[in-house]
Amino acid sequence: MNIHLSKQAIHWFEEEMEVATGDYVKFFARYGGSSPLHEGFSIGITKEEPDELAVENVVNGVHYYIEERDLWFFDGHDLHIDADSATEELSFDYEVA
Repeated sequence: MNIHLSKQAIHWFEEEMEVATGDYVKFFARYGGSSPLHEGFSIGITKEEPDELAVENVVNGVHYYIEERDLWFFDGHDLHIDADSATEELSFDYEVA
């Protein structure tokens, strides 16, 4: 499994979450909401250092990652992250790895 970020998504993280070189951004399974993979769960995002890093993509010195305990949520899919410049919101897409 991999994490893919578009240029627009990287810009969103830099502007909205004020990420900088050396920061860690975690994607995790959050109870509530909905996703195409699991009803009742959605993706959460937070800035914090990992406990058990499983998947990582470093862009501009920022570590975007998923922990071992959250791999079940992605069910063998790559995570694709984009941002819509009109709505200024992130979008998540899942593709079989």
